[in-house]
Order: sequence, then structure tokens, then C-alpha cells
Amino acid sequence: MVSTTAAGAETAWEHWEPSVLLVEDDPGDAVLVEELVVDGAVKMRLRWVRSMTEAAEVLATETPDCVLLDLHLPDAHGLEAVSLVKGLAEQVAIVVLTGLAEEQTGLAAVAAGAQDYLVKGRVEPELFGRAVRYAIQRKQTEQAAVALQAGALQAQENARLERGLLPRPLLRAEGVEVVARYRPGRAQTLLGGDFYDIVQSADGTLHALIGDVSGHGPDEAALGVALRIAWRTLVLSGITGPPQMARLEELLMAERARDEVFATLVSLAAVPGEQRAHIVRAGHHGLLRRTGTDVDWVEVPGGPALGMMPGGARWPTAELPVPAGTSVVLFTDGLFEGHVSRGTERLGEEGLLALAREGAALEPEPFVDRLIEKAESLAEARGGLADDVAVVHLNWN
Repeated sequence: MVSTTAAGAETAWEHWEPSVLLVEDDPGDAVLVEELVVDGAVKMRLRWVRSMTEAAEVLATETPDCVLLDLHLPDAHGLEAVSLVKGLAEQVAIVVLTGLAEEQTGLAAVAAGAQDYLVKGRVEPELFGRAVRYAIQRKQTEQAAVALQAGALQAQENARLERGLLPRPLLRAEGVEVVARYRPGRAQTLLGGDFYDIVQSADGTLHALIGDVSGHGPDEAALGVALRIAWRTLVLSGITGPPQMARLEELLMAERARDEVFATLVSLAAVPGEQRAHIVRAGHHGLLRRTGTDVDWVEVPGGPALGMMPGGARWPTAELPVPAGTSVVLFTDGLFEGHVSRGTERLGEEGLLALAREGAALEPEPFVDRLIEKAESLAEARGGLADDVAVVHLNWN
């Protein structure tokens, strides 16, 4: 790879010999190219093949920096030859070799994707070396621009999907306190399928959801958005408990990109003023319950993750005591699966509980922020939290 800084480019070329594949069926023209390489200031590693078939064999196992391409081969003619080379090695620079009366053909080849063209018999060693050099640099610039545009488009798509994963709580009455946070893994290098939602139905019942689609990427994030929207629709339609889980699993089965994809989630329903919550758990880990300055890790009975036992799963509804002044904290496993050193040790459930108890006296918002920040700080030695993190802190008493 050539240095892209102005100061370092010339020095880099002095010590770097680009590999060049010459595709030319005329031995005389091939000898002329070999002489240009020998006499030129830019040293190159030249390999000669006589047909597109031979070129395809080389490009199947090697990636030269540049292809010098004759447009009159026994098995490829004209712009077809340019198209074939691009199809075999998109990242390789192409310099077309044309005859004396074929300058328009050379221009057409550049329009078709070649980086430059040279007219046989009118090329001096210095011009030849410069043309190959600039063609390689031009191709590298083109690839960098394409990668930059693709990265920008992916960032836009990720942002759109993340907005779908982060709903605005739908609350209808006073007396409910919600703190929700979402953090993408490793500064948005990974987009996961963590999702949450909070809805208060017309009768005042508070409904909350948190879930995690297995894997990372746009497909998993899109599935998380679909599950969240479906859950909200079911809640507003009055469908809760085990029937709700069955409907969500039907959606997952229809929308997942691969058969091995599954989702874990917890759905909570509570009437403000009542000292209990009804919870349906599908393969998800436990939750935190805060009472005064005490924090407990709670596991309620549950069923398998959605998609693990299609059509045969059962999800019981568990009743969780929530005394007055008590809060419930739902979260995804990215919060406690991060490493705590450069080794293999992870924070784990016990480590997360210890962090929660250290900040037990804090108000809900600083409690949640401190929990995430502490987990992130412990994982810094390994590049931060690799997985997405979603946290929902609820208080309805």
C-alpha cells in the first residue's frame, strides 16, 4: 500500500515495487512492455500472460496492483476485456493498451472503469511508470471513497434502526417513574437487537418490555424493532401474558433471517398502587429489585427464548412482590457480560449485583447511569462493552 501523505508518497514509491500483470497475446508488444519496465525509474514485478483465460487463473489466487490489458485478445475483445477483469478483481487498477488509431477506444475503456490507457509505440519509460503509478493511486482513492460512502450510509441506517429500538414511553397518568437507557456496543461499531418499551394502558396498568435478539447487525436490529412494535400493538389491543409471547414468537419465526436466530425477553405488567408485578420471562436472565438501600437479584419462573422451541414452548406468568417504595430494574446481558480485565474474566451477575449495591442509595437516574458507566469502565482494557446495553428502571409505587 502506497503512503497517502504528500510528504511520504515519493519515499514510499522509491522502496515499493508494484506487481503488474500484463495480459497481451502479441510477443513483440510484450517485449516492448518488459523493456519499459527495465528502463523505467519505477521498479515493478511484471508477469505476462497471453489470454483472458490465463489472466483469470492468476487473478483467482493473486491480487496484483495493476493489470496492463490489451483489448484484442484471442478470448476477449474491446470493452468486454475491461468488464471481465473488473469482475475477477474489482480492487485492481486497470491500464488499457491500445493501438495508434484507437485513442477513442482507450477513452471508452476509462469510461467503462479502467484507470488509464496507453497507446502502444508512443510510450516512454518515464510516462509508462507514471501512468502505472497514478492508476494504482487513483484506484486506491476510488476504493477509499466508496468505503467512506458505504460507511456513511451504514451509519445512517444504524441510526434509523436505533431510533426504532428507542421508543418514547407512552404514559397516561401520574405516579409512574421511568428511567430508560440504551448504549450501542463499542461506540456503534456493532448494532445489536436490544430493545425495550413502556406503555400504560387505558385502565392504568403499566406494561414494560426488555429484550435481546441474538447476534449483531441490521437484520437483528430490524427484528428487534419489529418485536417491540408488535409488543406495543398487542398491549394496546389487550393481549398480554402467555398469549402475547405466542404471538411474538410467530412474528419472530416469520421475520428472522436465519433459523438459528432467537430472542430473549421479559414482559412486565403492574397496576399502580398494587404491591406486585406480573412477569412473563422468555429465556431472559434475572432482574434487579431495589428496596430502600438494598438491591436483590431476582429470578422468576419462565420459559424458553422465543424461537428455541417453536410451537411447543410454554411461558408461565410469575407474580413478583414489589412492596411500596420498591423499584424494578430490567436490563440486557450486555451490562454484565463485559470483561473486567485483559483476561477472560467477565463482570457476571454477581459482579453487577455488587456494583448495584454500591450505588443503592442513589436516585433512579444517577443509579442507572452509574451502573452503566462502572460496567463500561471495567471493560475499557478490552475495548469497552462489546454488546449493546439496554436498561429500564421502573417505579409505580
